[in-house]
Amino acid sequence: MNRKKYDLQERLILFSVMIIQIVNRLPKTVVGVHFAKQLIKSGTSSAFHHAEAQSAESRKDFIHKLKIGLKELRETFVNLQILKRTKILDSFEFKALLKENDELISIFVSSIKTARKNLKAK
Repeated sequence: MNRKKYDLQERLILFSVMIIQIVNRLPKTVVGVHFAKQLIKSGTSSAFHHAEAQSAESRKDFIHKLKIGLKELRETFVNLQILKRTKILDSFEFKALLKENDELISIFVSSIKTARKNLKAK
């Protein structure tokens, strides 16, 4: 059986693309521009932090970089919830994005817990 290797980095890149697509459709109003800037930063940075974590200098550095990525994912989740409630864009568009955001948060939390457990065991 030929199973495709799970690639979290690719998943984070695809999430970033989804964020960019939403941002490009926000209105050019004060609110739209504000959330566009917020979302571009927080919604794409988790991919960068994960990539940095792969080259961490130590297990503590790895955990630290993942924790920063987790903070950004949580910030993105709140931004998306606010946007969804404002009804600036169709609510349906946020369903998959919020689900993916939530799953990525869970993956980061689990990875951090595992890394901390491995650090203590060492």
